[in-house]
Amino acid sequence: MSYDDQNIFAKIISGEIPCDKIYESEFTIVFEDIRPQAPSHVLIIPRGKYRDINDFSKNANNDEILDLNKSISIVADKLGVSEDAGGGGYRLITNAGKDSHQEVPHLHFHLVAGKPLGPLLVE
Repeated sequence: MSYDDQNIFAKIISGEIPCDKIYESEFTIVFEDIRPQAPSHVLIIPRGKYRDINDFSKNANNDEILDLNKSISIVADKLGVSEDAGGGGYRLITNAGKDSHQEVPHLHFHLVAGKPLGPLLVE
């Protein structure tokens, strides 16, 4: 499957669509979710053209992988939701493929926090 250059995150990366950016690095952009599901809800995306975590893990270079992972903890601290920053913790979610209900075909992580989140899956 090829990467869709017209997905909303590709357009955010190119600057075609604005976002409420809260952090950026050489390889990563973090911005507020437009439909927040918790008091803190941001999206963490690589600048590279990766469909999902499988594509990223197989094809990203080590600098991209390290930067994305470090960006997660930097943002959690910046938002004050990590336990290191005095928060109560956070949940990091990514979906891969149709069964997971991945809506945008660009790797993205939802970092949600700011309230008790309950169990991961409801049966």
